[in-house]
Amino acid sequence: MGNIAPYLIVCPLVFLGGFVDAIAGGGGLISLPAYLIAGLPVHMSIGTNKLSAAMGTTLTTVKFWRQGYIRLRLCLPCAAFALAGSAAGANLALLVDDYVFRIILLAVLPLTAIYVFRSKSLDAGGREPLSPGRTTSVACAVALVIGVYDGFYGPGTGTFLLLLLTGLGRMSLGDAAGTTKVINLSTNVAALATYLINGQVLLPLGLAAGLFGIAGNYLGARSFTDKGARIVRPLIITVLAVFFVKIIYDTFL
Repeated sequence: MGNIAPYLIVCPLVFLGGFVDAIAGGGGLISLPAYLIAGLPVHMSIGTNKLSAAMGTTLTTVKFWRQGYIRLRLCLPCAAFALAGSAAGANLALLVDDYVFRIILLAVLPLTAIYVFRSKSLDAGGREPLSPGRTTSVACAVALVIGVYDGFYGPGTGTFLLLLLTGLGRMSLGDAAGTTKVINLSTNVAALATYLINGQVLLPLGLAAGLFGIAGNYLGARSFTDKGARIVRPLIITVLAVFFVKIIYDTFL
């Protein structure tokens, strides 16, 4: 992968993923397929995507910290469970053969996309909040389960976390968003470390894509409109369609 072609495919799509994520969420549904469309093996794609994702998540976590949305007493135990879950998920993914993983992707990706697109409620809806102890217990359980998913695959992780923390944990949207960033950063770091140890990260491409993703996220945040979700949805569908064709062609033809 020493030529420039992967950069020409991955970097613009990761930029688009960052832009989409800032406006409507679901950017991972674009960024991970970008690496596979470029021709990287599945495990290398996931590992390299973790590098670029961790770069963007680090910056957004710092932003949420400065805005006061991160409560350390709640987030620190969640981070520990997220690290453990993500490391387990990543190690599990490395045990799955590339061909089998592609079959799994063909089944999981549309389900993920449908869930992300159809899930609209991100608020506790005025329900009575749980006690601090129960909130922490629920949040840690969510961090562990979603951590395994993020280490194994990943797209939609941020949305799943928000839905579960506001739904099951009855957290306010602000607290849930801050906790989500900490958990997501932890899962990215743990998975990235696992893939790095196993030589499944293409560092130059991941670093370059990470910068493009940060730029896309910044531009998306600045150009946000109420019609954002409707505007970006066709973009996600287009990328997913190309992704499906690519996976089917590589796997069966």
